Amino acid sequence: MADMKWAGKLAGAALGMITAGPVGAVVGAIVGHQFDRGWRMSPLRGDRQRRRELPPRFLQAAFEVMGHVAKADGRVSETDIEAARAIMRRMRLSPAQVRQAIGSFTVGKQPGFPLQRTLDDLYIVIGNREELCRGFVELQMEAALSGGGPTRSQRALLWQVASTLGINRIEFAKLEQLLGARRGFGRASAAADTAAALTAAFRLLDVPTDATDAEVKKAYRRLMNRHHPDKLAASGQPESMQEIAKERTREIRAAYDRIRTHRGLR
Repeated sequence: MADMKWAGKLAGAALGMITAGPVGAVVGAIVGHQFDRGWRMSPLRGDRQRRRELPPRFLQAAFEVMGHVAKADGRVSETDIEAARAIMRRMRLSPAQVRQAIGSFTVGKQPGFPLQRTLDDLYIVIGNREELCRGFVELQMEAALSGGGPTRSQRALLWQVASTLGINRIEFAKLEQLLGARRGFGRASAAADTAAALTAAFRLLDVPTDATDAEVKKAYRRLMNRHHPDKLAASGQPESMQEIAKERTREIRAAYDRIRTHRGLR
């Protein structure tokens, strides 16, 4: 089969040869070239359009879904609301963005909120970018954890979110485990509990406490690469998520430093 970038040229030349001989073939090839150029550029134009739509659509969907998950058990508690507001603060949203986020959260709480349609629309805008899908799911999980959950009903909704965005069961479980490890590491560090913080540091890097030094370093580099703000920015992640990405890398670095100090690594 001919490469798609030559399809227009070949088709145009063939048609031109049939209808007008060699001269027609040349003209047909030129016209076909323009077709090929348009074929190749159209996905790029679509990608640029998605990038323009992504930041506002991502935030809107994030807080709509957050409100819907918070309401999964019938009522939204003050803890749920504070968890959402804490995420808004960490994102450093502007006053206007905060108002929009609160409005979106309220929309998500309403009966009949179209969760699946919202997720399907978001997936179209995200464009199958793994980092953005994972970041969206992490955001929802974090809100549920901070709100005292996830409850059974909330976990079912979170799985619906994850599966729609292409996250499988194993990755879903790892994300929940990682978020729990981050919270444990933060609490232990704040309480100056060295032993608990060290154990939580290994959990945060997703390695066992008896991992070799090489395994610890490899896990650290892998997580830093996954959550590096520059990489996420290149994938089209909204600017508001960059603050959370920076926070993630600080946590990963702090956990690694804890292990490195304990083991005397250089």
